[in-house]
Amino acid sequence: MRDAPANTRSETSARLWPWVYLVAAAYFLLHFATATRYGYFRDALYYLACAEHLDWGYVDQPPLIALVAWLVRHTLGTSLHALLFLPALAGAARIVLTAAFARELGAKRFGVALAALLAATAGVWYVIDHQLAMNSFDPLFWTGCAFVLLRMIRTHNTKLWLAFGAIAGLGLENKYAMAVFALALLAGLLVTPQRKLLFTPWLVAGGGVALLIFLPNLLWNIHHHWPFLELMHNIRVEGKDVVLPPGAFLAQQILIMTPLSFPFWLAGLLYYFFGADAKRYRVFGWAFVITIAFFLFAHGKNYYTAPAYPIVLAAGGLAAERWLASAWLNRRRMFRAILKPACFAWNVVGILLLLPVVLPVLPVDAYLRYQQHLPFEVPRSEHTHMGAALPQHYADEFGWEEMVAAVARVYHSLPPEEQSKAAIFGSNYGEAGAVDFFGPKYGLPKAISAHQSYFLWGPRNYTGEIMIVIGTSAEDVRSKFASVVEAAKLENPYALSYETRPILLCRGLKGSLQTLWPKLKKWI
Repeated sequence: MRDAPANTRSETSARLWPWVYLVAAAYFLLHFATATRYGYFRDALYYLACAEHLDWGYVDQPPLIALVAWLVRHTLGTSLHALLFLPALAGAARIVLTAAFARELGAKRFGVALAALLAATAGVWYVIDHQLAMNSFDPLFWTGCAFVLLRMIRTHNTKLWLAFGAIAGLGLENKYAMAVFALALLAGLLVTPQRKLLFTPWLVAGGGVALLIFLPNLLWNIHHHWPFLELMHNIRVEGKDVVLPPGAFLAQQILIMTPLSFPFWLAGLLYYFFGADAKRYRVFGWAFVITIAFFLFAHGKNYYTAPAYPIVLAAGGLAAERWLASAWLNRRRMFRAILKPACFAWNVVGILLLLPVVLPVLPVDAYLRYQQHLPFEVPRSEHTHMGAALPQHYADEFGWEEMVAAVARVYHSLPPEEQSKAAIFGSNYGEAGAVDFFGPKYGLPKAISAHQSYFLWGPRNYTGEIMIVIGTSAEDVRSKFASVVEAAKLENPYALSYETRPILLCRGLKGSLQTLWPKLKKWI
């Protein structure tokens, strides 16, 4: 009898699902329609390089994204549409999952549809789902764990800890931040009456499942002396990221989620804490607050919190539905009839106003004119992004093939006997990844780099007697070589400034590259 209301609710909501899928399909198609507007994103080129070195871990991420890149490359191919297919599909799935979460909370037709729309109109997701990267898959694991916990609260079936553990384990193989949200959910349980769900052997079993799935990467990290922790330490010491004060960090949360959606997800958060029938769901309010607080005080980038938002967006759809069904509005039916479509229009207008910022719907020159009229500055998360004409998620899609073509001209200008000895060295994984991706078209060998996981792949058989160096200034390397010549210039007004440095032809490395390699390590 306890489950009867849920079953009835599912039946009355089932007719709404075509509309939820329609919102998800529109979101997916919008990404596909703009897939080729600019170019290949830096990180996607790196992950494709990682896919050629499949392993249980990498310096800066767990192994799942490299496996995804390998599968895409060997099935769909490496066109921009192919690389975007799974991220855009994951974004569509996030919309459906958010709607399902709202329905599980008790929302009916309007609340579920509104939750789906809220999940489709948050600006940050357009940026994230337009790149082949682990961030697109994060919300499926985070919200998946929350959904399992919601089902557990409603059914008291503690065997669901096994599913929770499986999803959390896979999430950890995607991105380590999964641990933050999983622990936030457990902490939320601990401070609410639902803590009784913790006192069961199935929790230990679920933890065992998560550990078993995560174990290969854990062992890899131990074997390689925890490179990810070293990387995080270096980033903090070097001050690479822009550190925001609390007020600015919270203001950017409102901005990246699209400002007009703020009343809805705030209402969802308040519902968890103050809703008359939400006491048993309070864990999700605490989990959201704990997650935001963690990244605020850990000085995380503004989008690190994004996967936590589906749970408050789902509750926001329910809260709006409950308010529109209140007794006060029941006496003003005409007003309510206007407010319902207004909720949808409000959020659609909110994302349309900002869409050029988060999705490449405009030619680049038209976007720059649009950007000049924005009432705010597009946030920059790293100091190296300051001063760039475009925000980083656009700037990092420009100039890669042109750079490789310039490298090829330098490489093929060398006599054949020197070409066989010439190493192409990228100062960061974007440059090296671009050479590895576009290089075969131009007859280039694979690149080397000391940045991130490229360092682990080593200098191949190169000695350093002839090197084509990309992404650094002549002054930075002149003391290391007998001869340094500026062989080509890179000029792209849209790329980040450090990607338009000259291409250097360097001869006579002072020392063997094989011997010097450990000192070149660049984990930042």
